[in-house]
Order: sequence, then structure tokens, then C-alpha cells
Amino acid sequence: MSTTTKPSHIGRKISRIRELKDMKQEALAQALGMSQQSVSTMENSETIDEDKLKEVAKVLGMTVEAIKNFSEEAVINYFNNIYDNAAFNKHYNDCTFNPLDKVVELYERLVQAEKDKNEYLEKLLNKK
Repeated sequence: MSTTTKPSHIGRKISRIRELKDMKQEALAQALGMSQQSVSTMENSETIDEDKLKEVAKVLGMTVEAIKNFSEEAVINYFNNIYDNAAFNKHYNDCTFNPLDKVVELYERLVQAEKDKNEYLEKLLNKK
């Protein structure tokens, strides 16, 4: 049994990164100054010219190395770790204020506004 690794399919990596960034082929094509069909061909290619890869990396906001080293498993592990850390870290979504204090503050402002309105209306009635 051979232990040689399957060559990295750079086109598939670009396609997957593009999809994860919620970018359509048309948008990538426009940014690269090529047709959507050319992007499709590129994403189906196992290898890509180094200069073209640099352009793609720039458009995707990544380094060439990040594209070459991209793996679906690493992305899944990354997001799982974020979720796991958030679930166990109780300070993740802590409020920096007491919500009840905000409700009381709002209520007091509404009461004051009603008092001011009543005073104004009484002044108008007294003038008549």
C-alpha cells in the first residue's frame, strides 16, 4: 500500500474559501478581471500559476500560504473550538450593566416627561 499523499487540489481550496466568504464566482471574476467561466476553470484545476494565486489571495484577503495550507478539517476544528470556548466561558456574553437599572431609568424618564406635560397643560388652562 502506498503512503504517498494525494496532491493538493488548489482550485478546490480556492472554491471552498470563496464559498466560506460568501462570495460568488462572478464577484471573484470581476475582482480578478476575468470571466466567471475562467474562475470556474481555475477552481477545477489542481494547480494554478503562482502569480494568479497571489492575485486570488489578495482578493480573498488571505496569504498564498493560507490558501495552500487550507483544510476543511482545520476550519471545522476552529469553529468548534470557538463554540466550545463560548459555551464554557461564562464571561463571553456578560452584560456590563444591570438591565433592571436601565428599565428603572427609562421608567423614571417617562414619569418625568408626563409630569412636565401636565405642568405645561395646567399653565395653559390657567391662562384662560
